[in-house]
Amino acid sequence: MPIYQKPNTGKPAKGHRTYPCLLGGLRVDRANQVWCADITHLPMRRGFLYLVAVMDRSTRKALAWRISDTLEADFCVVG
Repeated sequence: MPIYQKPNTGKPAKGHRTYPCLLGGLRVDRANQVWCADITHLPMRRGFLYLVAVMDRSTRKALAWRISDTLEADFCVVG
């Protein structure tokens, strides 16, 4: 059984709100100026694993990350 991401999973569903980028025209040109975070799911043979990562927007380096088999709120608190 192949494991692969279905097409167009990054597109919002009909009726879901989308929010604008809050950075506006800010020029990001140095480390530690802007951090960003993302949560994604990793398909596995029996379900999913969830990955949260905090990254530096300028250097694109991962500052912290965690992986979990549930989406409990405390999983998203990276420290």
